[in-house]
Amino acid sequence: MNRRSFIKTTAASIAALELGEVISLVPNAQADEVKNITNFQKRNTLADNIKGIERVPSVCLNCSSVCGMNVLIKNDEILGVEGNPHDPNAQGKLCAKAHGGVSAVNNSERIVYPLKRVGKRGEGLWKRITMDDAYDIIARKIKNNIDAGTPERVAFHQGRNKMSDITYRFLDAIGTPVALNHRALCSSNKRAANYTTIGDTSWETLDATECKYLLNFGCNFFETHQGGFPLLKRYAQGKRKGLKLVTFDTRLSNTAGRSDEWHAPFPSSEGAIALAMANVIVAEKLYDRKFIDEWCNTSFDDIVEFVKPYTPKFASEVSGLAEDDIIRIAKEFASFAPACAAFTNRGSQAHQNGLNNDRAVIMLNALVGSIGRKGGYAFGGSKSKGNSSFPMPKPVPKKPKFTTDLEDPRLYPLSNKWQKMRVSQLVFDKLKNTNQKIDVYISYTISAPQTWPEGPTLTVDVLKDESIIPFHACSDVVYSQMAHYADIILPDATYFERYTIEGRNAYELIPYFALRQPAVQPPHDCENLADTFIKIGKRLGPSVAKYFKFNSYEEFIKLRFSTLPDRDGLSGFEYMKKHGVWQEDKEKAYETFNNILSKKKLKNSFVKDGIVYVNKKGKNKAIGIMKDGVAVRGFKTPSRKFEIYSSTIDETAKSLNLVDDGFPHFEMPASLKQIKEDEMVLTTFKWNVHTQARTTSQKYLTEIVHDNPVWINTQTAKKLDIKSGDYIKITTYRPKSGFRATKKDVEVGSMTIKAHVTQGIHPQVIAISNSLGMNFGGRIAKGKNEERRNIPGFTKEDDLELNGNIWWDKKYGGAGNGFNPNSIIPINPSPMVGMQAWNDTICKISKV
Repeated sequence: MNRRSFIKTTAASIAALELGEVISLVPNAQADEVKNITNFQKRNTLADNIKGIERVPSVCLNCSSVCGMNVLIKNDEILGVEGNPHDPNAQGKLCAKAHGGVSAVNNSERIVYPLKRVGKRGEGLWKRITMDDAYDIIARKIKNNIDAGTPERVAFHQGRNKMSDITYRFLDAIGTPVALNHRALCSSNKRAANYTTIGDTSWETLDATECKYLLNFGCNFFETHQGGFPLLKRYAQGKRKGLKLVTFDTRLSNTAGRSDEWHAPFPSSEGAIALAMANVIVAEKLYDRKFIDEWCNTSFDDIVEFVKPYTPKFASEVSGLAEDDIIRIAKEFASFAPACAAFTNRGSQAHQNGLNNDRAVIMLNALVGSIGRKGGYAFGGSKSKGNSSFPMPKPVPKKPKFTTDLEDPRLYPLSNKWQKMRVSQLVFDKLKNTNQKIDVYISYTISAPQTWPEGPTLTVDVLKDESIIPFHACSDVVYSQMAHYADIILPDATYFERYTIEGRNAYELIPYFALRQPAVQPPHDCENLADTFIKIGKRLGPSVAKYFKFNSYEEFIKLRFSTLPDRDGLSGFEYMKKHGVWQEDKEKAYETFNNILSKKKLKNSFVKDGIVYVNKKGKNKAIGIMKDGVAVRGFKTPSRKFEIYSSTIDETAKSLNLVDDGFPHFEMPASLKQIKEDEMVLTTFKWNVHTQARTTSQKYLTEIVHDNPVWINTQTAKKLDIKSGDYIKITTYRPKSGFRATKKDVEVGSMTIKAHVTQGIHPQVIAISNSLGMNFGGRIAKGKNEERRNIPGFTKEDDLELNGNIWWDKKYGGAGNGFNPNSIIPINPSPMVGMQAWNDTICKISKV
């Protein structure tokens, strides 16, 4: 169905669902026969329509790489997307997710009206209401808490929210600190490792184009790494110049399969390998003594003593890798310094010991002096322009001066020390089993029942229980499982229909930012949640409304861009609408720690113990360090140096009675250390065409990947007489250390799943991809050739491509819609930071 027809069905859709009419979104019976199986949708191709096309610059949001794109528009219809050549990161290229995301706009099962629950929560009975009704209901609920002096019992739970400027403004205005996200399920150990070593606020920005040797610990940047697509593009350029890639990953990912070398270590042993390589670099005198002496906060002699126990033999015994390979690779890596880089991602950090695993890997860059160097482990100065570059419209609400254990858990103090890395896999457990209480729960683009550890069990139990969550408003594009357990459903605008100021690590090492803007208008009552919050804010009385004097998020963005200088005769906002991207006119930012501080920055500064400070609002803030009598920027760490020893980690560990002296020691998680011969390690991974639960309702992407059998090693399968296509039972157990640790084998759950037998995985590891096995989200996500129910609230005109053409439907001999492993993966936050230890899950398997 094209967009013009989609918009024109307004009257028919409204007629199909009158205000107040009750409908069911969970039919009890499927259609026995699917009609019109051969009746394919007729549509013009892009080639037929290319003449007269309009290009609207915007930004993709089907993953966290946020690549610049041009949306191709004709007659108010999206024909497709292409890369925006002005984007310095993606440089005019896009992946499959960007192209597949177009199908979200005209999804015939998209929610287009606000709905209010009738009957019990989870029964699936709804009636249509107006947006004004929805605003009033939500505002009244929030106002009750403001008036009662309990604003902290209003919680906002976000998935990939790129509108934090408004959402945090809204929460600050009403006085609640309870903003929850999904970072502890994604990248918090990795970020904390960077924070505590180089003081950067995100992941590394590899200068891959100029690099000669990449050591990759558990990163699948060919498919799913944050910023992976820009990195992949530069890797290809570097490869043409002779770049070598060595990957350590328990599974033969697409990245591992295209590496020059692939090594499959035992899970969580990455830190031991990195420390052994450090041992070799020191023993063979392959280090950069000048960088160590000038820029490391640990003396060379202390480094020698620290790495001494971590011999290649030790790492070989822990990881299962050959001792000779560890020695050889360490020498090769150092021989290309400074044009070399060692980096990480989920494979190394999604463990109980993930923080120190990643710190050990990052330390390799410091030992060979590749930090901030051309072709090396680049960082500071590469960041995109942030919120501070665009002033917030005044007045600006003050942030609450208190926190709660729900969003700022006391057992994980590093989770929120630098950024908001909420340990939100604990949220539902805390709501159920502690005295943490909420009255109003607002969820946005997050499907916790499907993507959280223990989501299909614990999370669902809590969402269903009205005594735990009395009121739940959910903003979503489709009828997700999160929406199923809501009281109000707000029809969300897709990322093709809204504004956002965007930006990621600048892979050209020059600051930039981008603008996401509407390419088409949202249909019917669909609305950007930012606009919804503005309208609710105006209803909350003068004390809140004064912070929302603007009438729309577009107007808010214009105000934020008002300080941008004119370019090409255009205002900042108009320039961004025309080009989509703003890049600073600067040179590539290498060795930014050596940048001399300007007189302006040094105004009213003072020096104490070699560190340069300024006093802001009564607090001393470090801005640099003295080097050879000159004030330079240094690193944004407490010592203003690269920190091998972290006083922050040392002090935090002591406060929690944990054993950690601040050095990146290796310690195998108890569950993996005590693993038995008949036990396996269950790991998870992502496909290149899916992002959590956000993409399974997008038909082109789910056509590509809709099934996810469990990977099992050939040798292991032979012992158990398992062949590809056989079904196996997986039973998982609680961890031996950390959250709900138990010395006994306490079962979490079990599932039955198809096997994929392959040599491309460690013999004691099994792997299941996430994102699939959905029970909600429409026919595509469920893999069901049902007749589309006449569900008023969605569009009336069906997408004929879905009428009998879901060829992976099990009913017609297809593979089905896959499996969801999260019901059997235990909640398992790592110490201090709280990152979910996805890849520490112990299990047993048997053939069914």
